[in-house]
Amino acid sequence: MLKNPELTKNKIVQWIRDYFAANGPACDAVVGVSGGKDSSVVAALLAEALGKDRVVGVMMPNGVQSDISDSREIVELLGIKNITVNIKAGVDGLSGAINDAFKEASFDAPETLSRDSMINMPPRLRMSTLYAVAQALPNGGRVVNTCNRSEDYIGYSTKYGDSAGDFSPLCNLLVHEVIQIGEVLGIPERLTKKAPSDGLSGMTDEDKIGFTYAVLDHYVLTGECEDEATKAKIDRMHALNLHKLQLMPGYQVGEDEQ
Repeated sequence: MLKNPELTKNKIVQWIRDYFAANGPACDAVVGVSGGKDSSVVAALLAEALGKDRVVGVMMPNGVQSDISDSREIVELLGIKNITVNIKAGVDGLSGAINDAFKEASFDAPETLSRDSMINMPPRLRMSTLYAVAQALPNGGRVVNTCNRSEDYIGYSTKYGDSAGDFSPLCNLLVHEVIQIGEVLGIPERLTKKAPSDGLSGMTDEDKIGFTYAVLDHYVLTGECEDEATKAKIDRMHALNLHKLQLMPGYQVGEDEQ
């Protein structure tokens, strides 16, 4: 638990101000607003740091989104600028084009995109949408990453999707700490404590990963986990997904080659 969530909140707000002072003094912040705790907390931090007129919230349903009202609630509560971009046509168009290409491929291609490919395509298109919006703004924009430390630890994010961004206010906060910050910011508990879901698979995040965030947070902080099978699963996910947290490797030309 954070000893003083008010202090941490204030430090993050100042950190955001410092980032923009160095990386776009006139730019707006662009944030994808899903209605979940992470994007809600980040949007509130941005509004406090920069003022509501410099924050653009982008809602990006894929067709019909059952909890889109939560997204609208947070942008209205904060009074930030916002737009809604329905990405369904993009998802359908791109997946259809790839599946058509598979059928015409000169190699032994799959018949269709895999289930995981389809689950990860919307987050990647959403990130493309955020960057397109940011670049189109009159003063430019900086796209915020909304991932937290707990999800980053096990790689529970889409590479070049929600794991992308220009700056990351929550990357060193565990899930329960994000909730603490949300409480300080006055975000409705219904949003900060609702069962998190990717909105794509029909399952909650905890159902998908197979353990609770409380168990994960405790393990990340202490290295302790009562259930050996759960500990092994967390360790395996962390090892398999480290590539998401590392810079892209590049071949280094040796002295004997130059």
